[in-house]
Amino acid sequence: MSGLELNDQPSSSTSLAGLKRRVQSLAPKKPGIYEFLDPTGGTIYVGKAKELRTRLLSYFNAALDSKGAQLVRSAADIRWRTVPSEFAALLEEQRLITTLRPRYNVVGNSYRASLAFIKITKGNAPRLMVSESAQDSAALYFGPFRGRGATAAATRTLSDLLGLRDCAERVTMRFADQPSLFDAPIAPACIRHELGTCLGPCAARCSMDRYAGAVGSARAFLEGRAARPLDRILDVMADAAVAQEFERAALWRDRFEELTWLFAALARLRAAIEGLSFVYSAQGSEPSLDRLYCIRHGVIRGEAAPPTTPIERAAFAETARRLSVEEGPAPAARNGAEMGQLLLVMSWFRRNPEEYERTTPFRRWIEET
Repeated sequence: MSGLELNDQPSSSTSLAGLKRRVQSLAPKKPGIYEFLDPTGGTIYVGKAKELRTRLLSYFNAALDSKGAQLVRSAADIRWRTVPSEFAALLEEQRLITTLRPRYNVVGNSYRASLAFIKITKGNAPRLMVSESAQDSAALYFGPFRGRGATAAATRTLSDLLGLRDCAERVTMRFADQPSLFDAPIAPACIRHELGTCLGPCAARCSMDRYAGAVGSARAFLEGRAARPLDRILDVMADAAVAQEFERAALWRDRFEELTWLFAALARLRAAIEGLSFVYSAQGSEPSLDRLYCIRHGVIRGEAAPPTTPIERAAFAETARRLSVEEGPAPAARNGAEMGQLLLVMSWFRRNPEEYERTTPFRRWIEET
């Protein structure tokens, strides 16, 4: 829980002791999620546990100067409920954090903190930028990538080559095909247009269609559908070599290496996500709580209890069949919610590789029905 900033008045020793007694007597040793509440009943923190009682008692038994102890002392009450499995607890924790936005929840964890995402913003002049998280529901994200520095360098090169803006969202865009919006020529907000690395949508130096075409080229590259920016760098390198401008050729060689790294990283990522399509049988805390999850390209598309009758099995097999025949490779771009779930699924199987043994390819499930 590193990163928490706790400013609430701590609970009294009496109420803290009462909370601990309630946890000791009522919290089960089962998977679940819990919420720390403020005096108004609002959720200030959401957590998940493989064993609720053990996890909650750890807050009361933590060192007084630890974040866990500070957090429980800031809570007026604790609410919890069981879920079928640890995997289900992870899913529910993510859902509640997304829905409730508790102020003491840290976004991400040590695994996610080392990752980077390439983000295409929305609007009539989208930007290409690097983000440490994927929370904007209106944006498209590519990734995750390891190595923020390399990702940022490649993203900057791609943005410069295509002339995409990098100014703040608040900057007004004025396209050349909107002459009625201004009377006199407008100076660009920065020197990137003069340097040839921005189309200048802030100063009516390009049409809306031309800018949209540049955004489309960026997306095509990131989705692996086109490598045109690489071809452009090769042309510039060749021209510089012919002109014996060796320093310029070396600069563009470095940029070529940045983009080839990104292109290869995207290809490896798509290949890895392709393998995250199957039926996952998550073992519950007791046999009656086992659950089946239909996971397609890292995103959960269906959930059900294991079928016990031919009709139930046929219905679940139909869901598996529908997912197995969906056309297209793993999508490169995802919205914030899809990216969050992909990260959760990837992290779960990375930390628990033995759980792969509980997965069944869609086609095999159908054939065995």
